[in-house]
Amino acid sequence: MLRKLLPALLALFIHLPAPAAEALPASEDPVLEARVDELGHLLRCLVCQNQTIADSHAELAIDLKNEIREMMRAGQSNQEIIDFMVARYGDFVLYKPQVKSTTWLLWFGPGVLLVLGLGTLFYKLRRRVTQAPAAELTPEQKRQAYSLLEQADGGDGK
Repeated sequence: MLRKLLPALLALFIHLPAPAAEALPASEDPVLEARVDELGHLLRCLVCQNQTIADSHAELAIDLKNEIREMMRAGQSNQEIIDFMVARYGDFVLYKPQVKSTTWLLWFGPGVLLVLGLGTLFYKLRRRVTQAPAAELTPEQKRQAYSLLEQADGGDGK
């Protein structure tokens, strides 16, 4: 009896609507949340590395957003918070780091690698063409080739 009733009960519970609620903001102050979100788009998630902390759901990103929120409640400006994050995590924490001598590799490294790769490819291809000259046939090989051609033509020389 229980074996027949259990699947029916499971099917009933699966099809019942589940109550859902909208996610509550982390703060009751929408202005503060807008500032946190704005600043979150300027900082890189150190776990994901290709996302901002505003877009990331990693635990570190959530912790950083909470820390930013607390710093804002303490009255610190956006620039003060950014300066604190850079001092703590380095220029890499900035989603778009400033161009300066310490970030040249971040900005120009991919372009330099691309140019070097294309230059190497071009050099190798040119070298391959100039290294493989066409082989000259010896007089005996030429005679054999003409002989084969005459046989293929039927020997009439046309």
